[in-house]
Amino acid sequence: MDISGPAKDNKLEVELNRRKNLGPDSIKRRREVASRYKPLHRHLYKLEDKFLSPKFQELVEYARSHHATKEGLVKAISSEAAERVYSFPVFTEDFCRELIEELIHFEQSDLPKGRPNTMNNYGILLNELGFDEEFLTPLRERYLMPLSRLLFPTEGGGDLDSHKAFVVTYKMEEDLDLNYHYDNAEVTLNVSLGKEFIDGVLYFGDMRTEPRREKYTKYVHKPTVGLLHRGQHMHGAMPISDGERYNLIIWMRSSKVRNKLCPMCDQEPELVKSVGYGDGYTRKEELVDVCSTL
Repeated sequence: MDISGPAKDNKLEVELNRRKNLGPDSIKRRREVASRYKPLHRHLYKLEDKFLSPKFQELVEYARSHHATKEGLVKAISSEAAERVYSFPVFTEDFCRELIEELIHFEQSDLPKGRPNTMNNYGILLNELGFDEEFLTPLRERYLMPLSRLLFPTEGGGDLDSHKAFVVTYKMEEDLDLNYHYDNAEVTLNVSLGKEFIDGVLYFGDMRTEPRREKYTKYVHKPTVGLLHRGQHMHGAMPISDGERYNLIIWMRSSKVRNKLCPMCDQEPELVKSVGYGDGYTRKEELVDVCSTL
């Protein structure tokens, strides 16, 4: 049944107010988590090479070298059926297991938890848990950007100066699937952490700006393995039929790209001040902002 009239207006007002309060609410949650939460695996919060797959480290070492080329990198990684979608192991099994244990430990606490995005109802914002400064930022700058610089040069892959990272969970009686969509990102990394699950394949269509066709390519999640793709590449997740799945998502953003055109509304951004990385926009004084139309 379509919603119209006062009910629709009220729903829009509630959503607008929610978005206006995202920054202040996030700060409150983060402060409370920092003061009250006792991590189960405190060592996970600072990135170490031992957390990373040896294959991933080899790829990054090549991408950093002076002789690296896109063609050479593509030969060394798996190209999926979807155009310019690449897969490779990112983390070790031990790291994924311990991270899931940490996430469950936090889920079971009485601390406030922010919704990861507008589509997923269940998950964790990793910046609020304290992963940004010493884990996610060096992961983006030192490891992921050398790869994206070669694979996605025209999409801002060499200028990814901010990110939003979260873990989404799919469980029976909770979120089972994810509708067809595109990301608020220039480049996205999607890593399957585990646990045991059945079905829930990821599917890709066309780029957002292309005419839609009823043609999709599928990808089966494998624990420890990440998918690197363009944020504007339409995709979705089929329902799981049993078990639980945890996925780490990193939306990486380039202010050089999005300062010119908002990737969500295709308009020149009208910025309002935000906290942290916001939506990845910057003013001349390098304040990170959000687009007021989002």
